[in-house]
Amino acid sequence: MSCPHVSGIAALLKSVHKDWSPAAIKSALMTTAYTQNNKWAPILDLGFNGSESANPFAYGSGHVDPMRASNPGLIYDITHEDYLNYLCSLKYTPEQMALVSRESFTCPNDTVLQPGDLNYPSFAVVFDSDVLNNSATYRRTVTNVGLPCNTYVVRVQEPEGVSVRVEPNVLKFRHLNQKLSYRVSFVAERESSSSGEAVFGSLSWVFWKYTVRSPIAVTWQQPEEY
Repeated sequence: MSCPHVSGIAALLKSVHKDWSPAAIKSALMTTAYTQNNKWAPILDLGFNGSESANPFAYGSGHVDPMRASNPGLIYDITHEDYLNYLCSLKYTPEQMALVSRESFTCPNDTVLQPGDLNYPSFAVVFDSDVLNNSATYRRTVTNVGLPCNTYVVRVQEPEGVSVRVEPNVLKFRHLNQKLSYRVSFVAERESSSSGEAVFGSLSWVFWKYTVRSPIAVTWQQPEEY
């Protein structure tokens, strides 16, 4: 029943914010979701008969909160060009690009594109399980849809064995709809003994009543598996 419930909430958000894109609505739903039950304990995974805490592979960003989603503070928006650049990062050919976009589009040559740079409100990182000090750096842009003037401070819950660095670690907004960008770097501080091991954390931008939270999932795999 998750899909029809979330679809209904998305429709309600669209009625309140008629200028928001589908990506903006999705961002609001994801970054305001919560990961605790009504007893303030971690949501449990029914796949283990409720004996273990669930993780983002089970609940995504968490349980939706319609009221908070209507006023998320910041949103991660994605434009038409962003999606095309994402396809460029996947090494789509010009013919494949034209088939998808129904128009002529040339991938930028002056920019190193990677799939992880899509302006999505979560972070998925894959490391080589046999290499120490693997690293990955992603870029994100957030849009201020809360109060006109505010200052957000980053708060990171690092996945076990992974160092996370955010630059800048403070975002100062001076008007509505202002966009600011940041980079987040992930460094594996250990190797993994098993391919497919995953650890989780989160990155939040915090200001007064707003907590704009993005889940982090880091997976170690053998190179031939990704």
